[in-house]
Amino acid sequence: MGTITSSTGLRVLSSLSLAIAAAWSATANAGGIMLYEVGQEGAGLSNAGAAVLATDPSVLMSNPAGISELEGTQINASGQLVIGHIKFSGDSNSDFTGNNGGNALDYLPGASFFISHQINDKSSIGFGMYGNFGLAVKYDDDWAGRYFTQNAAVIGLSLEPVYSYKVDEKLSLGIGPRIMYGFYRTEAAVDNNVLGLGGGRSDGQLEYEDTDIGIGINMGALYHLNERIDVGLAYTSKVDLEFEDRPSFENINNPLLNTALQTANINSLELAMQVPQTLLLSSSYILDQQWKLLASLGWQDWSQFGDIGVEVEADSGTVSTGVDRKYKDTWHASVGAQYQASRQLRWSMGMGYDSSMVEDADRTADNPAAEAWRFSGGLNYAVDDSLDLHMAYTLVWLGDMDLSQSKSRSGDTLSGSYDSSALHILGGGAVWRF
Repeated sequence: MGTITSSTGLRVLSSLSLAIAAAWSATANAGGIMLYEVGQEGAGLSNAGAAVLATDPSVLMSNPAGISELEGTQINASGQLVIGHIKFSGDSNSDFTGNNGGNALDYLPGASFFISHQINDKSSIGFGMYGNFGLAVKYDDDWAGRYFTQNAAVIGLSLEPVYSYKVDEKLSLGIGPRIMYGFYRTEAAVDNNVLGLGGGRSDGQLEYEDTDIGIGINMGALYHLNERIDVGLAYTSKVDLEFEDRPSFENINNPLLNTALQTANINSLELAMQVPQTLLLSSSYILDQQWKLLASLGWQDWSQFGDIGVEVEADSGTVSTGVDRKYKDTWHASVGAQYQASRQLRWSMGMGYDSSMVEDADRTADNPAAEAWRFSGGLNYAVDDSLDLHMAYTLVWLGDMDLSQSKSRSGDTLSGSYDSSALHILGGGAVWRF
C-alpha cells in the first residue's frame, strides 16, 4: 500500500481503516460465532457430551473418533435458523446523531450434511459439510454507529472428511482435515464532514468483500471406561483465512478526504483472521435404561483471533495490519440429559455457559459480545429402524450489555446499551441408516 505524506490525510485514512477493522469485529462477535448447533439432535443438549455422544454421523463435527460407534452407512441431513434480538439503545451521553439501528440480527439460516460408513470392524470413514462458524449483522444505514458498521457478514462453511480406527473394544481414534470456505463482507458510512469541511454533506460509503479457503485439522479419542461411562477428548486446530480486496468508496465529496485516498493509492486491503483452535472434553454416564447424563468442558483460543484489522499510524505514515481487539480465550461448561421415554421417543435437555471474549470495559459498538448462557431442549423420534426425525431449540442469553465508546481523536462518544440480547436457534432434520 502507499504511504500518506499529509498529516491531515493520515488522520482521515486512519478513521476509515479503523472503521473497516471495526466492522469486521462486529460480525465476528455478536454473541460469539462458534455455534454448537447445526440442527443435529445434540443441539438440544447445549453441547453437553458433544465429544462422546455417537448416535449419528454429526458426532464427527465434535469428535471424529465417534463414527467408529456407528454401524453400516448412516446419513444425517439437518437445518437450523438463528433468530436474533440484538438491539442498541442510545442514551443522553451519546454525541452521535442517528437512530438506534433496529435489530442487528434478524435471522440467519444454515444447513448441514453428515455421512459415515463402516469399512470393517476396525475402520470407519465419514464426511461432514456444515457451517458452525459465522453470523451476520445489519443496522439501519443512518444509525448512530454507522461510521463503525452498517452491514457485515462472515460465514465459514466447513468440509471435513474423517477416518476413525477402533484400537480395541475400549479405545477409538479419529482424525481428518477441516477445509473452510470463508466469506466476508462489510459496509460502513464515511463522514464527509470531518476536519472542519463538509457543511452538512451527506455520508460517503465504504464497501469491502472477499472470500478465502483455509485448512485445519480435527482429531479426537473416544474411550469406554466401563459399561456406564464414556469419555471423549477432541482437538480442533486453528484455520487461517486471509481476505484481500480493493475497498470501494462512493460519494466521497470532501476534498481533503478525496486527496487522502488518492495519495494512499489503496489497491488492496488485507484482513487476516484466525478461526480459533479448540479443546473439548466430554463424558456420559448411563444412569439406567431410560436416563443418560452428559457433560462437557471446553476451551477456545479467541485471544489469537483478536489480532486483526488495519490501522494507520499518523506518526510514521505507514499502514499496518494487526489491530488488537483485546479478545481473550473463552471457557465452556455444559450439562445435559437424555430420557428414553419409549422405544421411539427420546428427549434431550441441557444448559451451558460460555465466558465472554471481551471485558466489559472493552466492549464496543462493533463488538457487542458478552458471556452467554444456553438453555436447550429437543426430541428424537424413531419412525422405524432405518429413519429417525429430530428437532431442537436453544436460547442463547446474552443479557444487558452497556456501551460507552469514544473516538480516539475527536473524543465523541457513542453511549447506550444492548438490552435483553439473545439468540433463538431452531433446528431439525433426519437420520437414515442403511
